[in-house]
Amino acid sequence: MNRLARTAVLVVAAVLIASCGGRSTTATPAGGHAGHSGHTATSTPVAAPLRAGERFVNLTMAEPYTPGPPNGGTDDYRCFLIDPKLANRMFLTGAQFQPQNTDLVHHAIFFRLNPEQAARARDLDAATPGQGYTCFGDSGVDEASWVAHWAPGTNETLLDAKYGYELPPGSQLVMQVHYNLLGAAGKPGTDRSGIRLRLTEQSLTPLETALFPAPVELPCTPKESGPLCDRAAAVKDVIGRFGKEIEDQLAGLAEFCRAAEPGPTQHCDLPVQGPATVHALAGHMHLLGRAIKVELNPGAPGARTLLDVPDYNFDDQSLRVLPAPVQLKKGDVVRVTCTHDAGLRALLPQLQNQPPRYVVWGDGTSDEMCLGIAIVSQA
Repeated sequence: MNRLARTAVLVVAAVLIASCGGRSTTATPAGGHAGHSGHTATSTPVAAPLRAGERFVNLTMAEPYTPGPPNGGTDDYRCFLIDPKLANRMFLTGAQFQPQNTDLVHHAIFFRLNPEQAARARDLDAATPGQGYTCFGDSGVDEASWVAHWAPGTNETLLDAKYGYELPPGSQLVMQVHYNLLGAAGKPGTDRSGIRLRLTEQSLTPLETALFPAPVELPCTPKESGPLCDRAAAVKDVIGRFGKEIEDQLAGLAEFCRAAEPGPTQHCDLPVQGPATVHALAGHMHLLGRAIKVELNPGAPGARTLLDVPDYNFDDQSLRVLPAPVQLKKGDVVRVTCTHDAGLRALLPQLQNQPPRYVVWGDGTSDEMCLGIAIVSQA
């Protein structure tokens, strides 16, 4: 599977075994479905007061970056190594990404690197012209751990102060930024984003991020036609833009999730391999997303819904903190279900000039994803 899907499946396994700015001003006749258009740079939300033992650390890119999507695409995934200069073990208890150019920034993910992993990231940076390096799917460094993310509508989410992401001495962060140029006319401009970290030296219960993916198999509408409405041609196009590994990703998701017939709604049942506690969740899709749901043990006694977003809005992907943490045990099943709507392609300005296509999981904004993002700790 390609790196993102492989990360998604293995993070679910590893975590549970061991334990994508302001709202768009563009309205559509599609039930208020917003679409990441017309953004302007916004100030960082006012931080909640520091709690006992916490301090803020502000980090930013070394210099402005001009996105340059490879392979004729409109999406640039770029990784930047940033150093919080940690002499002692710290815990990350909150984070607020600071997108400098929200016209370009689709989402951002922060990965924790130990000193050896950071050295590999520096090698990738040194071997790549310009600032940072291309990193479709993940950080480009094996076993890097997801510790924070931002998508439109995501602000700092604080859990109970006894929880945090562990940052050992010498840890560094990779800031992966997804730039999308669908709405950029002419030159895309530059970006110099950053992040505000909330850190403490107190010893806390460690957090991890678990990812729950499901496949996307969305045909063209009956009103659409064109060469990319053929699935094989569409998959070939995705591979051309993002690399051969995505072909393995698509096959892996279909096999692992036992994908149903092509259509707007798909789901995946993910078996829990060991105890864990879920504290907060978010759902991530792209511009054709309509609804996303994450359920625990659907159809079984005691089944419950962990996340339900029946009217998905790309510009509101905030984490939802659960009213009370939910315990998972070995043998439980987590189901993620997504509904996409190919008809939105004719309504959203960013997609109206894009050729109709059979949509599969892909890294581009004109492609799609179905991903539940959970903040968990060991049970």
